Amino acid sequence: MASSDADQAATDRRFMAAALRYSRKHAGLTGTNPAVGTLIVRDDGNGPVIVGRGVTALGGRPHAEAEALADAGEKARGATAYVTLEPCAHHGRTPPCANALVAAGVVRVVGAANDPDPRVAGKGYAILRAAGIEVVERVMADEATDQLAGYLSRSLRMRPQVTLKFALSADGMIGRPGEGQIAITGPISRRQVHLMRAEADVIVVGINTALADDPELTVRLPGLESRSPVRLVLDRQARLSPQGRLARSAEAVAVYLAVGPEADPARKAVLAAMGVKILATDTFEGRIALPELLEDLAAQGMMNVMVEGGAETARNLLADDMVDRIVIFQGPDRLGADGIAAPIDRDHIPAGFRLVREARFGDDTYAEWTRGF
Repeated sequence: MASSDADQAATDRRFMAAALRYSRKHAGLTGTNPAVGTLIVRDDGNGPVIVGRGVTALGGRPHAEAEALADAGEKARGATAYVTLEPCAHHGRTPPCANALVAAGVVRVVGAANDPDPRVAGKGYAILRAAGIEVVERVMADEATDQLAGYLSRSLRMRPQVTLKFALSADGMIGRPGEGQIAITGPISRRQVHLMRAEADVIVVGINTALADDPELTVRLPGLESRSPVRLVLDRQARLSPQGRLARSAEAVAVYLAVGPEADPARKAVLAAMGVKILATDTFEGRIALPELLEDLAAQGMMNVMVEGGAETARNLLADDMVDRIVIFQGPDRLGADGIAAPIDRDHIPAGFRLVREARFGDDTYAEWTRGF
């Protein structure tokens, strides 16, 4: 690669990395659309400068490209656009983003992830090329695919991305029977979990965890409280306590209850009156049919599901091959032989998963695995 080509490639990666970081601003807040980032960059002889920024708006509209072009104004003419997902090509009440880039006079578009939506796949780039715009595809594509995994899973697998999150003791336990919530990890790890919640669409727990721990499952980071996702309890018989934190906060932060056909109508009515949304589900072999439930969540536009408990729920999702990402926070202390053993640990990750991240948060360790696409 010639020096000038290498320099351009490095510049493209630098601005795409910035676009990916910017796209996280609205992660989990864009409705049925993915959280996409767009930067408009121009070089008037003194080096490339960002002249427009856009991220998919709250609720999903306008798209990132439209936001960035509006921010750049006339400075978009002759500039380069960095987009974390292929620009859309389908018409609604507003023109496709690919056409908007053409109309704005952008001369070069650098894209990251390809869009599998059949209304878009390859067509957005084709519109740009037909207009004489230079197109560079798949710059930081792996990073973009990882960040957009929820949207891609909903498009390709017809279900959300499912992340299992565990807090494990040094001896691989997730708690002790009858003791409710136990602080296994330190404050830094707990803040990281709240950040994960802020970027999720749904947090899932089983009814046993909901009853034993009486959790809130909200985001409690300063300034991010409004980003608490839907809280979903797998509760075949509608046993959720009306006196618990989840039911009592349902009017403030959405609570869904996935129930089976045998759930008591009176209990459902009490919870529904408190603001809990009742989801009727299929059951299979005495438990909620998880593949069908995940399909229903995807049909509502949900893309990222974070599973926080408990062991039985995790085992069932693993058995149904519904897990895409595994995150383990491990603390330094042991809980002992009377603890509740985790269904998996760092030494027993299912086949097909690859380690993508490791870190240390104070005395805790962090590791993340994904099986990708």
